[in-house]
Amino acid sequence: QVQLVESGGGWVQAGGSLRLSCAASGRSFSSYALAWFRQAPGKEREFVAGIRWSAGTTYNADSVKGRFTISRDNAVNTVDLQMNSLKPDDTAVYYCAAGRVLYSDPALYDYWGQGTQVTVSS
Repeated sequence: QVQLVESGGGWVQAGGSLRLSCAASGRSFSSYALAWFRQAPGKEREFVAGIRWSAGTTYNADSVKGRFTISRDNAVNTVDLQMNSLKPDDTAVYYCAAGRVLYSDPALYDYWGQGTQVTVSS
């Protein structure tokens, strides 16, 4: 079992920044890939960024490249998503997920956090 708890969502004006954090715990979570997804009302869940915990390699969706950065902190077992130059289209519920491999398909992830709301106003 892997437990994931997100924090750091909120409201921000367009062009602003937010930092999301996902606290991971449980057995062998370091063997997993951790990823951030988002889901806006009426839309499918979308891959945002991911990181292989052990290797530290990362992958970002094209829609957030150059604006969002995913990182991990081994000391406190968190995966963070730094979001800069936010746009209204980034408004969504953001979820942290853990899976055996780093894929963009949400169906391949085994564990999910409860989600945190990010709202970007124009």
